[in-house]
This record gives sequence, structure tokens and C-alpha cells, in this order.
Amino acid sequence: MTLSLPPVRGKLLRDEPLAPYTWFRVGGAAEALLLPADAEDLADFLTALDPAVPVTVLGVGSNVIVRDGGVEGVVIRLAGRAWAHVTAGGEMITAGAGALDAMVAKVSAKAGLAGLEFYAGIPGTIGGALTMNAGCYGSETKDVLVSARGLTREGERVEYAVADFGYTYRHSDAPADIVWLEATFRGTPDAPEAVQARIDEITARREQTQPIREKTGGSTFKNPPGHSSWQLVDEAGWRGRPFAVDGGGAMFSDLHSNFMINPGEATAADLEGLGEQVRADVLARTGIDLHWEIRRIGRA
Repeated sequence: MTLSLPPVRGKLLRDEPLAPYTWFRVGGAAEALLLPADAEDLADFLTALDPAVPVTVLGVGSNVIVRDGGVEGVVIRLAGRAWAHVTAGGEMITAGAGALDAMVAKVSAKAGLAGLEFYAGIPGTIGGALTMNAGCYGSETKDVLVSARGLTREGERVEYAVADFGYTYRHSDAPADIVWLEATFRGTPDAPEAVQARIDEITARREQTQPIREKTGGSTFKNPPGHSSWQLVDEAGWRGRPFAVDGGGAMFSDLHSNFMINPGEATAADLEGLGEQVRADVLARTGIDLHWEIRRIGRA
């Protein structure tokens, strides 16, 4: 039975394969993939959409495994110029939810605003950063965020101050069904060349220590209190060790053992199965329960 959906000014694609939209390049199709033209288009769509239809937001696909059975309902992807704006004014940076984190860092450097350099080390979009309090190298989204605007599942506009998110490590208390549209951040005035130098250092460090040219998804597990996930994975013997369920196999990178990679023909089942096997092994060895940082969506 064909899913009944409201009209849009953007693109609405049926049975659209999602693997090309993710960094792992695995997974099934979306029952429907919506690429809204702008915020008004998305608001109208959500307002008219049957409340029973599931909605999933997909950013640049850098931190997600789409399961092989695909995703039920509507997948929303905020792609294109309408969603990727980044502007500076005074001590503030305003960015669309579809803007790359790295672009926010770049604009902050040109504007002579410090504090947002860490975004150069995160391979995602601002929408995802808001959802998971993204961070690296000692800084997090909560440290620089002022406020964010979004839409509820019913299409109503909402605005959250940073305190409303209830941020903790890689977690937000904001309702999971909010589709973030835009965020405002505050930086600290500094010399543009000094800000750029710190960004260059982060970029170089990332290139040397992370498998950025592989089909990967960033950090697989959150760091447990007092421990490093990469070390727990490494000590369990999973660095560079292949694992397969029904595809060509997945592994944790030789370069960074908290980065899972698809070396060629892995399936989503291979990737998720590897992660679950590692979690089980680490728990058995140490009593530490690793928690996924990568989102897993859809049907197995």
C-alpha cells in the first residue's frame, strides 16, 4: 500500500536507497525521502502529515547506520543552500541545520571568533550537533550554543535556549522528534589568524589519527567515565579484526580502534553485528558497558 503524503515544493522520492546518503554506504531504502525546499515547505508538510507516519531526520549521514531493511515512513534530509547558511555578526554565528560543522569553524575563523574551532574536527552537520551535543578535543556544543529554532512533529515552530536542552555528554533532553532548523552560537573575539591556526592543528591531528578517507561513521562508542573506548576495543583484540554476518565484513580501523569501517562490501548487519560483538566482549572482560555513539535506524 502506497504511503499517502502531502504535496511539497521540494523533492519527495519514493523507495529511495539511503546507502548513498551515508558515509558507511550501507543500508536499505526509505519508504519516502523528503528534501524540503525551505522551512516553510517543511512546516506545511509536517502540519498536514498523518500523525501515525514515522518521521526520521538524516543529516549528512556521517554518524549513522541505516539498517538493511530500510526505514519506514518519511526520512527528512535538509540538503542544499536553504539549509547550509552560516553567517557572522558581532560575537554571534548563525548556522542552518544542514550546514557542515567544519564550515561553522571556518566562518568563525574569518570573523575572528574563538571557541568554535572544535567543529573542524566533527564530520557532521549542525542539526546533528544539536541533537547529540557533539564535541571533540575537550569542547562540546553546549559550550558555545546560545539558542536553536526548530519544528515539532506537528509543524509548530519552537525555540530552545541552551539551558532548555539539558545537555550532558553526547545527550540532549530536548524532544527527539524536533527537526532543528537553525542555531546561534557565541564566540570570543580573537585574531583570525590565531583561530585559523588552531583549526589547522585540529585538522592535521584528525588526518593523522582517524581513518577519514575510509567508509566510516566517526566514533562508534561513547567514552565510559574514566575510560577511553578505543583502548577498551583495542584491549579486547578488535583493532583491524574482520567480522561478517551476511556481507563482505566490517572492522575497527587499524588507525583508530573506536572507528568502525566498511572496507568494501560490508552490510549494515555486519557493522551493527561487529559493534554488538565488541560490546559483549568488553563487558565480559571488564564489566564496562559500552554505549553506541553512532545512531542505528530502520529495520534489520
